[in-house]
Amino acid sequence: MLAIDGASLEGGGQIIRTAVACAALTGQSIVVDHIRARRSNPGLKNQHLAAIQAVAATCEAEVQGAMMGSNQLIFRPGSPRRAEVTVDTGTAGAIPLIIQAWLPVAMLHGGSLTVTGGTEVRGAPTIDYLEHLLLRVLRHHGAEVTLDIQQRGYFPAGGGTVKVTVAPSTLDPIRISESLRRSTGICSSAAGLPGHVVERQMSAAERAMRGIPDIEIPKRLKDLRTGGCPGSSCTVWAGTHGGSMLGRPGLPAEKIGAGAVANLQEECAVGSDVDQYLADQLLVYLAVAGGQYTSSRFTLHAKTMLWLLNLFRYRIRYSGDTITEFSA
Repeated sequence: MLAIDGASLEGGGQIIRTAVACAALTGQSIVVDHIRARRSNPGLKNQHLAAIQAVAATCEAEVQGAMMGSNQLIFRPGSPRRAEVTVDTGTAGAIPLIIQAWLPVAMLHGGSLTVTGGTEVRGAPTIDYLEHLLLRVLRHHGAEVTLDIQQRGYFPAGGGTVKVTVAPSTLDPIRISESLRRSTGICSSAAGLPGHVVERQMSAAERAMRGIPDIEIPKRLKDLRTGGCPGSSCTVWAGTHGGSMLGRPGLPAEKIGAGAVANLQEECAVGSDVDQYLADQLLVYLAVAGGQYTSSRFTLHAKTMLWLLNLFRYRIRYSGDTITEFSA
């Protein structure tokens, strides 16, 4: 059984989510200790339990220690299979992070995942970032995956629901082609708020994007929902670089749209293939399918992923300082 120290490097939930995914991919049983030891509230929380449940369902895993606050998890994967899975975080737990754990395993035999929680929460990619950056890149490389945002939900209550469906898929080596670089867009979203919030976020983002050199006219996507926990977000992208910002009480909608673009500009200025967040999210697929891309930064999350993937005998090479190249 492979022993993993959950306090290593980043020391957060990324380790447990990626560890169970890699266990399911390789058939390797694992024990993870000191789970989220570097966090102020260590141990497993709702969204981590939901991710473990989702991955376990794809391979009939035997799981011990999957309970709130647990600092140890034993995960013994069985045979990968197609599964239709439903999980509920019971909170505003980040739906995109749960999908990230489940998806590489589900791609082996296909299946679906319906998750209830937070579609856009602090410290996680927005659901629109997942759709228009990560999934767009994976589709370009052979993944057959669809995402349906059934309801948006924000912090603190969540209540958002997303369904992801994937067919059995084999990825081509990950490389960022010119066609991937051409896509540009703005997604302005809200739930339980007046419609002018979505409009103002969108208009401010459009104005700000005119200041980015050589950018194509962006695709405009607006999404206003009733129900769910009220909140708003704006996600923008230019090729394989993205930026986002979440609304909060007292923050004008215009600052949300402009702030998302400011985050995008910071990533685009470096000249890498992908932004630092997409680079982290693609590493498990690079490990499985091979390929090469450059990132705007070598983050602690990326360093943690490389360490963890190496434990499962996935070898990824990296080089560079200002811009980091990853290859496998």
